[in-house]
Amino acid sequence: MEQSLPVYILSGFLGSGKTTLLQRLLEHWKTQGLRPAVIMNELGEVNLDGLLVEQSVPMAEMLGGCICCTSRGDLSTELTTLVKKESPDVVVIEATGAANPLEIVDAVTETSLYQQVELKGLITVVDAAHLLELYRSQQGATYRLMQEQIRCASVLILNKTDRISAEEAEEITVVLRKWNAYAEIMPAVRCELEPEALLGNIGGVYSEERGVTEENEHSEQDGDARQMHASHDHVMAYTHYFKNPVNSEAFERFVKELPRDVYRAKGIVSFNDTSSRFLFQYAYREADFMKITPQGEVPDVAVFIGEHFSSSELRTELLRLEKRLLARPAAVKRSL
Repeated sequence: MEQSLPVYILSGFLGSGKTTLLQRLLEHWKTQGLRPAVIMNELGEVNLDGLLVEQSVPMAEMLGGCICCTSRGDLSTELTTLVKKESPDVVVIEATGAANPLEIVDAVTETSLYQQVELKGLITVVDAAHLLELYRSQQGATYRLMQEQIRCASVLILNKTDRISAEEAEEITVVLRKWNAYAEIMPAVRCELEPEALLGNIGGVYSEERGVTEENEHSEQDGDARQMHASHDHVMAYTHYFKNPVNSEAFERFVKELPRDVYRAKGIVSFNDTSSRFLFQYAYREADFMKITPQGEVPDVAVFIGEHFSSSELRTELLRLEKRLLARPAAVKRSL
């Protein structure tokens, strides 16, 4: 099965050091022989940060608006176009400092319905001194936005620690842990971190390893891997690509019984007891199924968005659904 494309979101308030980190990540991937690509969002009409990125790196620019508001609907299109045109090995989306990460997560996972992409992580860069100042005043839209960017992160980079004292660093670390009890906190100066260590600490956005075979799914080694993933179950999104159709009634029950911490789900599924494919949407504890005939090679996929739910448990249950015996058509009485 074709390997899916990893996508990372780079978040953080204006001036926190996102572009510096982006340069380090791009250089890391290039030295590994990979072809990275970038989607860069700017509020203004000129992409000044983009001038700092090496010209050999494919880039899509979204200017004149924030991804999560006026330009949000364009992100999925930009990502799809970039993937088809450049065939990258990894994509980084650097959001404007004014962006709400939740909206970007939703837009990226929308792409996974018709493109083989998986959201791997959301990295938030925090300006230590700036956040400490805002925390002590505890007011303003900037303060609330920073809270949201920190709360959603898979990993937090506490940057510019050279500008605060050891006592202040301890104080702000307590604040970060209060807002996000799960993400790894990595102190840094000018985002000087080992990229491998950073990427290795991203466990907050989990997506299934698609190289797992039927034979080794329940092996001891695979069990250990699932246990490791389970320890990182502060998740923003879990993407599951189906290898087999599932029973419609069993899948509907599964969706109805989703944990309350899953607040959004969507996908395209094939049922083994009907002749059609369906688009499903789930929000506010309600699910909707619509019969569709997708054009082109569209995968069967389900995406779950939320916090603190166990992605490993969802994966286990979905794999169980895929292995259920074909239901007899005569026994199915339903109208989707």
